[in-house]
Parts: sequence; structure tokens; C-alpha cells
Amino acid sequence: MEQFEFILDFEKPLRDLEKQLRALETVSRENKVDVQSEIDSIVQKIERTKRTVYQNLTPWQKVQIARHPKRLYALDYIRAFVEDFQELHGDRRFKDDPAMICGTGRLEGRPVMIIAQQKGRKTKHKILRNFGMPHPEGYRKALRCMEMAEKFRIPIICLIDTAGAAPGIGSEERHVAEAIAVNIRQMSQLEVPIIAAVLGEGGSGGALGIGVADRVLVFENSYYATISPEGCAAILWKDRAHAQKAAEAMKLDAQELIKFGVADEVIEEPLGGTHRDPDKSAESLKDTLLKHLQDLTGMETDSMLDKRYQKYRNIGIFLESKNFESSSNIG
Repeated sequence: MEQFEFILDFEKPLRDLEKQLRALETVSRENKVDVQSEIDSIVQKIERTKRTVYQNLTPWQKVQIARHPKRLYALDYIRAFVEDFQELHGDRRFKDDPAMICGTGRLEGRPVMIIAQQKGRKTKHKILRNFGMPHPEGYRKALRCMEMAEKFRIPIICLIDTAGAAPGIGSEERHVAEAIAVNIRQMSQLEVPIIAAVLGEGGSGGALGIGVADRVLVFENSYYATISPEGCAAILWKDRAHAQKAAEAMKLDAQELIKFGVADEVIEEPLGGTHRDPDKSAESLKDTLLKHLQDLTGMETDSMLDKRYQKYRNIGIFLESKNFESSSNIG
């Protein structure tokens, strides 16, 4: 993983304390001075500050953590707990899309098909993977692999992490909206269990193109929404500077997603985000995936498809007015 300093504004008090801790440890090591009591005091203060900072995050601050450049990406999780992963390439129509990773592997010995969006960490990898924004060929590759999974009766695991589908001219020329729409339709009918997990960003149709699932899991500091906060602010307030206000209004964080029935379970993160404890984060995702795979195993196909259908029919809250007919005829 590339090493570099990146601190969010609300993390600055914590960074200052961590700098003090490193300085004390250096003094103790180099000068053979016993400053253990001071180190213990700073460690305790760091833990208190972590709880103060990270246990009261606003929706906008959670969006910032979801975008943190050190946050774990799909390949980090695949390497951590997917055994015998074999990547599959190409959509058999145009070309391969590095922003969409597809392949077979084993989860605790059980065969699974992995469909994942990958952002890339270094500059050349970000460009290669188009910052995690798939082109239409990425969605068509994903569907090809999902249909292969259905043929061999293999469960599908989708790892979502994208700001949205690629918006460029080439993407439009190759019909990105149609590719996403076909995926949504076909995923609703696939006769194998599908579990989707939002790792960081879950943006717009770019996320939904691999997001139709029997179970939708969301990391604690991830978000899942029809548009980015900046895009929403540009539409509603004509100024992207209102992104924080948009994030509040959009109800896009994990707890709100559970409340509205969009997600089924929140995966807890280490304080500060998944990058603060990669091993613990990977273990949490693995355990949650295994639990839901076990729940879906053995379910009758018709029952599974009906529950999947009802899940998406029931998302959201709708109010109907008894006086709608009379009020609509006024005048």
C-alpha cells in the first residue's frame, strides 16, 4: 500500500496527538530516557479523542471517510480472504475493463463468483482503473460472469465501491445506461444467491449495476445514493459548495439505509475507518458474508426470487392521501 500523509480536517486534533506520541517514542528510543508515563498518558488521550471524533460523525464526514485514499479497496479484501482467486477478463464484445474485477474463488472452501469495482491506489493505477468508474464493457463483463455463476450454481458476491459509472463520450457511445439497465433486469432474475457489500462509495447507477442482491451490506462509514452530494448540491442549490447540506438531506449513510430498507446489515469498522485496522476490517466482511451465505443456502429458488422482488418493491416509504381524488378535481 502506498505510504503518504492524508488527514481530514476533523482528524487534525488526533493527528497532533499522534505526532506527540511518535516524538516521545523517538526521544525514549534514541536517548534511552524513561518517558513511559507520558507515553501512556498520550495513548489514553488518543483513545478518548478517537471516540470523540469518530463516534459522532456527520453524514458528510462519513462520505469523506468513504473516499479516504487509504481506505481498503476490493482487491485488499479479495487478497485477504478469497482463496484461489482466478480473474476473468473481457465482455466478449468490446474489451476488458480494469475498473470491474470479476473472477472465481473460494470463501472458506466454498466456490463463489466475485464481482468488484476497483479504484486503484497509485496514480497510474487510478488512471488504469478509471478511478473505479466502470465503462459499459465492465458491466457486460460482470453480467457474463454472473450468468456463468448461475450456470454452475455458484453464489455471487458483489463488492461495490464507485462514485458512479464512467460518464465520458466513449461510455455513452457504447450505451452505458443500457448496460446498467440490462444488469438490473438480469440480476433480479438470476437463480443463485447474490450478496452485495458497499465498501466505500456507492454512487448512482454505477453502483446499482452490480447492486441488485438478496442481501445488501454496508460498511459503517460507506454511503449509497442515487447521486453524489456534490452533484445533488449542484442541482438543488446550483453550487457544489453545499455538498455538506446535501449529504444531510439525502439520508445516504449506513444507519439511514437500514431504516429505509435499502440495506440489510451494517458492518462495523475500526474507529476512523477500515484503513485503521485492515485485518479486523477484512475479518468483519468475511464473517458477515459467510453468515448471509449460510442463510441463503438451501433456500428454494422460487422463494428466493420472490423475496428479492419484494425487497426492492418495498424500499422506501410512500404516503397516499385519501382526499387525492377530490383534491385533484378542484377547480
